[in-house]
Amino acid sequence: MMPCMDETSRLVDVGDTRLSVTERGSGFPVVVLHGGPGLDHVMFADYLDPLADAYRLLLVDQRAQGRSDASPAATWTLERMAADVTALAAALDLGPYAVLGHSFGAFVALRHAVDFPGEPAGTIVSSGVPSVRFLADLQERLDAFEPADLREQVVRSWADEATVQTPDALRGLLADQMPWHFADPRDPRIADYAARTAGLVGAPEVIRHFAVAEYGGIEVEAALATIPHPVLVLAGRHDRTCTVEAAETIANGVPGAVLEVFEHSGHMTFVEEQPRYLEAVRSFLEGVRR
Repeated sequence: MMPCMDETSRLVDVGDTRLSVTERGSGFPVVVLHGGPGLDHVMFADYLDPLADAYRLLLVDQRAQGRSDASPAATWTLERMAADVTALAAALDLGPYAVLGHSFGAFVALRHAVDFPGEPAGTIVSSGVPSVRFLADLQERLDAFEPADLREQVVRSWADEATVQTPDALRGLLADQMPWHFADPRDPRIADYAARTAGLVGAPEVIRHFAVAEYGGIEVEAALATIPHPVLVLAGRHDRTCTVEAAETIANGVPGAVLEVFEHSGHMTFVEEQPRYLEAVRSFLEGVRR
């Protein structure tokens, strides 16, 4: 991973466990939730760091992942991880804060917005879905993946999530899956992303747990209208996992939500269109903190 500005890390007690929190920058707090499940904050590398000129980025290793303490598998749920955000904000005495979640982190951020309406000053849902129905045909999408010479590698990587045993194997699985997550499966930036996230600490037991449980079973579509605070929805036009249709459903369901679609991106919007991604996030946060 590339060096970061003014970085500090610590373990924060959230009641039944401690979460590792890496801080960069200062100013209005933004709780940043990584994807996976089974990954850690290193998946963002330094792509969000330009925001640290005006915002206090709190990059969280979610429950039982990364450098956070172990916790019972019974607590590995979207609901509990959403509650962790509230507990973390209280433990750090954040005051007004925003939440940014990407991929699986977006599921947690959306669950948090529903379960704790109005607590965050704003929520950013980056490459997420509001219901498991949007993942129901995932296997069909995988089976139709192009180019054909990468299909077996990608399909196998998804299947291996349910059995992966070691952190090294998890990193290999992620590398094999990455062509699926970029709009261009042969994007040369895939190799650069791998280099910049080399320090990632995987949690194979966590991804095994969620891979056989619908990745947490996100189901908040019917409750979107109850979210009272500002929401920004970010989506890649060519996202093969969390589709634009899912993003549109979130944006149409949350009163006043704003949708930004990245026309040249897949699932990795913060990498594929980093300048525009940062611009969208910064503009939203400036409105929220005012």
